[in-house]
Amino acid sequence: MIKRVIIMVAVFFLVISSVSAADDNMIKLNVNNNTFDVKLEKNPAADELFKKLQEGNITVNAKDYGGFEKVGNLGFNLPSNDEDVMASPGDLMLYQSNQLSLFYNDHTWDYTKLGEIQNVSSDKLKNILSTGDATITLSLK
Repeated sequence: MIKRVIIMVAVFFLVISSVSAADDNMIKLNVNNNTFDVKLEKNPAADELFKKLQEGNITVNAKDYGGFEKVGNLGFNLPSNDEDVMASPGDLMLYQSNQLSLFYNDHTWDYTKLGEIQNVSSDKLKNILSTGDATITLSLK
């Protein structure tokens, strides 16, 4: 009987830890009253962003830039590994270690990719993001 209870408890903790590990790379992003799931990259910048979110939500006041992204200051630096990349609608990028960029059109530049919005069309993102300023709030899922 005791062996059975110990095995059940061990299985329970294995299941809980695997579910929690799967959620570690997902966060929520709210912009203009629309909430999306973001799958984080596996890199030092995304890891540090996740750690910051464990301290509380992060809100960024973002302005339109170039007709392809919303960009705003994080208020802190993250480790960067900028590369010349093609950003696509839904990409969440780090620019110059302290700027958060959320893309609604394609653009190529030096960024560190933080993550990507899941399950949303580029047309919907463009409708949500292409006009005016935006308040972007990141939180744990």
